[in-house]
Amino acid sequence: MAQIQSLFLAFTILSLSGPIILAVPSDPRRLVVNLIHQDTIHSPFHGKSEDLATRLERTLQIRRTLPTTDIQADLVPIQNLFFVNFSIGQPPVPQLALMDTGSSLLWLQCQPCHRCSYQNSPIYDSRSSSTYTMLPCSSKYCTYSQPLNCTSSIPCFYNQQYVKGVGSMGNLAQEQLSFRTFDDGLVVVHDVIFGCGFSNGDLQGNKQMNGVFGLGFEPVSLATRLAKFSYCIGNVIDPSYIHNKLFLGDGAGVEGDSTPLKAIDGQYHVLLEGISVGEKKLPIDPNVFEWKGVNTGVIIDSGSVSTWLVKEAYDAIVKEVKSLLDPWLTETFTQKDHVCYRGTINQDLEGFPTMTFLFVGGAELVLDTTSLFFQIKPDEFCLLVRQMIDSDQSVIGLMAQQNYNVAYDINGKKLSFQRIDCELLAD
Repeated sequence: MAQIQSLFLAFTILSLSGPIILAVPSDPRRLVVNLIHQDTIHSPFHGKSEDLATRLERTLQIRRTLPTTDIQADLVPIQNLFFVNFSIGQPPVPQLALMDTGSSLLWLQCQPCHRCSYQNSPIYDSRSSSTYTMLPCSSKYCTYSQPLNCTSSIPCFYNQQYVKGVGSMGNLAQEQLSFRTFDDGLVVVHDVIFGCGFSNGDLQGNKQMNGVFGLGFEPVSLATRLAKFSYCIGNVIDPSYIHNKLFLGDGAGVEGDSTPLKAIDGQYHVLLEGISVGEKKLPIDPNVFEWKGVNTGVIIDSGSVSTWLVKEAYDAIVKEVKSLLDPWLTETFTQKDHVCYRGTINQDLEGFPTMTFLFVGGAELVLDTTSLFFQIKPDEFCLLVRQMIDSDQSVIGLMAQQNYNVAYDINGKKLSFQRIDCELLAD
């Protein structure tokens, strides 16, 4: 599949120690989790030795490697933007997992561990939890390759593989997850399917990371169980921005204009009809956006920073951008495979028209200059739309989704865009 490097949203570690857990009799209607940027001082990815330009360039290069099957995606721990947090078991053990919309399984490093990376927090031990239940290979959730003589007494073995980077093998099980609420209470979700990994890939020195929190559409996913989820990213670049949020559950806020959502090959596909700049609809054949098989169509992705378009669409955008900027600004060629100009976004792009992605059903995703361009240096900015050179698939990245609550209604098979200041979304 297309080369688009990984990015995964992840849960920030919360100290969930304490004797009291406020359990609920059924699945919670709404869970709200704050997303923490990788370069905040509270993040284990924070590079104190990196200057701003180095961090910006690293962020700009983040792309996901798309899977050839649902259980193959790119997972490289050093290239993620956001973190999140939960605890598992009883007594609860704090966990830090990468949140991934491109895969479905939640897996964690588990004791007894045959091959685990070092982590600062204790590795979860299923033998010490009163709420752990191993799933047998006869379980309806056990879709991995199992022995021919499968019985209810044989555990379900999983093997989560990725194109490159971290993988995990272990037993599929059920556990309770604990989330801290905004008013400092705890909400528990019972019997969550997860992979208890006793043989895991190298986490590449990330001592805070415990596993991966998949939010794909397969039955093992918590997102499928809770039916809906959304995220609101107010600022991809600024690590001090504190209002980025993830919402889980039926109350995830599926508002705004919607478009059909299709789950194909482990990816969330959307139906893009066209692109406009200002009032001008660009001359792009809509057929280039259609799904025709593997490595085609358009996906909405939390795992890419830039937006990646097939050649015809990319060429049309670059031609329009250059027609608007070339008479006034000097193009630079310091950034490989980028269209860049000398100047600053705030001053030199004042009055620049918005770019709009036009979807089937009337939904629109409007990009202003802060979502369309990237200040790579104090005196240089670059276009955040890039050409897909190894695939016929287009990817709408995270920068294009800034200032929107992007909501996935899995059962309703629709994706919604609500333009909003993330700070205004109530906890």
